[in-house]
Amino acid sequence: MRIYPDAAQAAEGCALQFAEWLVEALDARGRASVAVSGGSTPRLMLAVLARAGLDWSRIQLFQVDERGVPPGHAQSNYKMIRECFLEPAGFPEQNAHRMFGELDAAEAAARYATEIGQVLGAEPFDVVQCGMGADGHTASLFPGDPLALDTRGVVAGLWAADKQQWRITLLPKPILAARHLCALATGADKAPAFGRALRGPADLLATPAQLLRGAEWFVDEPLFSSAV
Repeated sequence: MRIYPDAAQAAEGCALQFAEWLVEALDARGRASVAVSGGSTPRLMLAVLARAGLDWSRIQLFQVDERGVPPGHAQSNYKMIRECFLEPAGFPEQNAHRMFGELDAAEAAARYATEIGQVLGAEPFDVVQCGMGADGHTASLFPGDPLALDTRGVVAGLWAADKQQWRITLLPKPILAARHLCALATGADKAPAFGRALRGPADLLATPAQLLRGAEWFVDEPLFSSAV
């Protein structure tokens, strides 16, 4: 676990490690693949990563999850990724694989699972970056949803009742299969969920973020100190 004074420094630390892992993959295999989540803290991370100066032509980017909205919508994770990373980095459009939030969620999930298979074959993601909500969710796997226990699927569409919104999300199998899994979480409001995720009794249905127990965590001091 890596602890930083504030959210901006945690995001920067995560981005620098992210870049190291990508260089490692490029050196080893000549190509790399990543899946990134949405949210305010990943926004900071992606802005730093955009300045890493890597050979983006050899890197494939995917989404961890998406809201059921068009790509130009203010709530679209892809819109954030495009504005904070893809455009500043000059990332090749053909290498950015978005979830089609404007489609029926089940259709979008099936389409995305197929696209992952076509691009990666049987290979895992090199890096997956997840976050954690104050309720203990990660990706769009929410407390009480049995999808957090799904060990066979790749992508699913779901109705997030608490959010009153359709979502598309990677499932535990591709997340946990990643060569490198990192979790970026900040803010004292997430401290109770953080405690349950890392040290609470095993209960994925109650706290899906327990999927990230083996991840490399990047957190800020307010979160860490409030959880101790």
